[in-house]
Amino acid sequence: MNPPQIAHTSPTHKITSSANSAKPFLRPPKFKNATRLQNSFTAASERKALLWLGARMPPSINSDHLTLLGFAAMFLAGCSYALARWTPWGLLLATLCLALNWFGDSLDGTLARVRSRQRPRYGFYVDHIIDSFGALFLMGGLAASGYIDWRIAMGLLVAFLLLSIESYLASYTLGIFRLSFAKFGPTEIRILLAIANTILFFLPAARISGWSARLFDIGGAIAIVAMTAMAIVAAVTHTLALYRQETL
Repeated sequence: MNPPQIAHTSPTHKITSSANSAKPFLRPPKFKNATRLQNSFTAASERKALLWLGARMPPSINSDHLTLLGFAAMFLAGCSYALARWTPWGLLLATLCLALNWFGDSLDGTLARVRSRQRPRYGFYVDHIIDSFGALFLMGGLAASGYIDWRIAMGLLVAFLLLSIESYLASYTLGIFRLSFAKFGPTEIRILLAIANTILFFLPAARISGWSARLFDIGGAIAIVAMTAMAIVAAVTHTLALYRQETL
């Protein structure tokens, strides 16, 4: 019986094989943008405003600058809410930061499209991972503000992240990226927060007529129920759609 042959592989061959096996990971995969669905109350007017702004931005400012501005503004909005525990001016400062966040977060993608400088995978990933951290900053600041029960603030964070996860999964599996639910999107949420901030600046103990709870507590509880319901409805709808498409 002949002894088993042992294949001897040279170090050079090993390096070449490793490099060849790694090549598929270095090639950027084909990527198709998901269809964006934005049907919020302000979507049409907001789109026109962003296109107008994008066409007039200085060449020295690019999408990354705007993304960083939006991220910093959301962090500062959270800090402003925390400051509101000691002075109501923190509420107005939070409103200003939310406006800056809208400017940076909403305009970065529009600027890339206006200039034909789109990076769909990079843009999608960076934009929405920043949104997740931004939600953490905002809800953390609200929880520290004294204007809302910290448990409701954390419930808002969980509900927002749950709805976001469902939206991102639908983008991957169905090719549909929904930016608004029931006519409400990020801009509408910013507007509602700005209105509540203004009311509480002038009337710190404001209550909704017939309710004993605080303004942010009631609004937060309603938002938790609404976002959770939207996530459940979307999850059931998309699960059924995928089941029908891939029935065994």
